[in-house]
Amino acid sequence: MAVRVISIDQPAAPSCAMPDRFRHDVTYFATPAGVQDAPAELGEREYWIRAEEARQAFDDGVITIVSPLDSSYRTEIEISEDQERWLEWLLQHNVQHVRLV
Repeated sequence: MAVRVISIDQPAAPSCAMPDRFRHDVTYFATPAGVQDAPAELGEREYWIRAEEARQAFDDGVITIVSPLDSSYRTEIEISEDQERWLEWLLQHNVQHVRLV
């Protein structure tokens, strides 16, 4: 089953189709509610993706993952082609607030 990513902050942007596994992948890019410029509350299946971080991941081709057991341990993971396509969609349409449907 495919996932559609809908822009909340740019409603004129077309949706972006992603594979089902993206339901998990999106969390790698999301800023928690109330952190930095993310809204204090996000709805169910809504995520805030900071434009600066999306640009950094797109330009570098990697994301940094922090260990849930030891925050001093970080590793870089190469983004997939689907993730790259999604980041390009975010940047092209100036999207930061999304919902998965």
